[in-house]
This record gives sequence, C-alpha cells and structure tokens, in this order.
Amino acid sequence: MKSYHDSYRYYVYIMASQKNGTLYTGITNDISRRAFEHKTHFNPESFTSRYNVNKLVYIEVFENPEYAIVREKQIKSWSRQKKIELIQSFNPEWKDLYEYLNC
Repeated sequence: MKSYHDSYRYYVYIMASQKNGTLYTGITNDISRRAFEHKTHFNPESFTSRYNVNKLVYIEVFENPEYAIVREKQIKSWSRQKKIELIQSFNPEWKDLYEYLNC
C-alpha cells in the first residue's frame, strides 16, 4: 500500500547571491515554485529578498520528508566553508540551476 508521501519529492537546496556570496539553505516539495519565489522576492521581508539571494546553486532530492528535514538541518549546522565546498563539488561554476528546471 502506498503512503501519502510516496507521490512527492522533497528538495533540500541552497540559494546564493553570487559565487561565494550570501547563502540560504531551505527545503521544499516544489523546487520550481520555491526558487521562483526567491528570485522574484515573493516575500520582500525575507532573508533572501533583503540580501538578494536569488541563484539556485545546489539541490538534493529525497522521497522521504524526514530524511530531507534531517539533511537540511545537517547542512544548516555546517560552517560556511563546508557549504561552499558542497556547492563547488556539485556545481563548480555556480550556475543558476533554476534555468535547468522544467518549470
């Protein structure tokens, strides 16, 4: 029997203002929508709006929401340097991955 969560994907992601710039780590079940919200400053009072953090530079995909939450908390607890190393290993050119999403 399939559970409610079986049909969903959960994304842990990192947004950046620029290469080696301000970083934001988040979690969502709709990466296209969430990245769009960051890019368009959907919430003008948010951290990402205030610091112009609008480039999607890292994504991990999970089928289990609990695993995604644990991973997000793990990444958030890391030093800035460790987060940069994670981004560099996945996306060495710091390309904005939003343009590669099927929106």
